[in-house]
Parts: sequence; structure tokens; C-alpha cells
Amino acid sequence: MWSFPRDRGLGPRVVTDERVLRLVIADDQTAVREGLVTLLGLVAGLDVVGAARDGRDAVALTLRETPDVVLMDLRMPVMDGVEATRRIRAQRPEVEVVVLSTHADDASILDALRAGARGFLTKDAGRAEIALAVRAAAAGQTMLSADVQDRLLAATEHGPPARRELPDGLTAREADVLERVAAGLTNGRIARELFITEATVKTHVNHIFAKTGARDRAQAVHYAYRHGIVARQPD
Repeated sequence: MWSFPRDRGLGPRVVTDERVLRLVIADDQTAVREGLVTLLGLVAGLDVVGAARDGRDAVALTLRETPDVVLMDLRMPVMDGVEATRRIRAQRPEVEVVVLSTHADDASILDALRAGARGFLTKDAGRAEIALAVRAAAAGQTMLSADVQDRLLAATEHGPPARRELPDGLTAREADVLERVAAGLTNGRIARELFITEATVKTHVNHIFAKTGARDRAQAVHYAYRHGIVARQPD
């Protein structure tokens, strides 16, 4: 476990008007931990104040540094990420936790969320998505990666039936994006509403075009109404 001196920087930073968020990273794999420190330490608006190699160190470091957010692995020795999250939320309720894990099975997701995690990403997430999740958590908003959301919907009996019979191979997330396209939202607005990056929205829109045969957004909107993804044509 270690923390940076208050005035130490990890590289040149871009000064913005946003509040700089203090971040602790917890991961038992040295290469992953050090990689995240370097990767996120160069993001404007984030200040990595320390890193922990297990859950116990993560709790101790959080109590000492009081970061805004802890980026937490789940499978760690001594104390796992779920128990560490539970203790952090109990002792420092103002500190949010975002899980970053290779384990995205139903039990891991539910255990982490019940322990108080604000977000849950898998380790294939890029720097922009991780940074977005950290900022969302600090703002009291929940961000889950698309595959985590799909697993939660599948595990819940109350998921909307339309999602189970989407046409032309559309995924639940693509239908979410298409609904918002039909509502006239920009890619930036869609990204903010779904807590994903704008680049991810563009990828979803391209997939929607390919699957539906739409050449532009107007045709995609027509497709959405014709196939019942949006309830009725606007006046």
C-alpha cells in the first residue's frame, strides 16, 4: 500500500474548471495496478492519491486519504473487494466505490452492489469509460458497463418483454440507444443518459444502421416506430 505526497504529479495535467477528484486504486495484480495508476493519473480532473494491493490495504488507505472514489478489484487476497467495499461505505459513506473486475457473474455483481458499490465495469473498459464511471460515482450516479446491465436484466423477472424479442438481432443496449435517437437526442446527450462514452454511442448507432438497413438517423427512427421499439409516431 502506498500513497502519493500531496504535491506529487504523475505527469503534465490540463487545468480545468471541474473539481479534481481524488482516486484510490485497489488491485492485487502489480502490472494492472501500476498500469491503472499511470493511465488514470494522466486524465485531467483525476488525481490518483494512492494504490492498494488488497482489500485490507484499500480500507486503510481510504481511511487515511479520504478519496472521492475507490476503483476496486473484486478478487484480492487478505480481504476481497466486496468486504472492502462494505467497510469503506460503513466507515466513510462519503467515499464512492466503482468496481473494475474480470468477474462479471451474477453473484459478483449483486454482492458488490449490495455492499454499496456505485458502479461496476469489466476490465475491458477503456480509460474514457473508467474516467466517466469515476466522475459519475462522485456525482452520486450509477454507471454499469453494458454487459453488466444485460446480466442484471436477464436475472430480473421484471425486465421489459420487448427486450426479449427485439428484431434483426438488436441488443437491449442498441434498443436503448435507438429509442433515444427516435426522441431526437444527440449522441452526447445519449451518452450522458446511459453513462457511456460518446464513442460507444457512435458504435451502437453504426451497429443499428447495419442491422436495420437504415442509411441515416431518419430511417432508423422510422424503423423504431415500425417495429414497436418506440410506442407511437410523434405528432
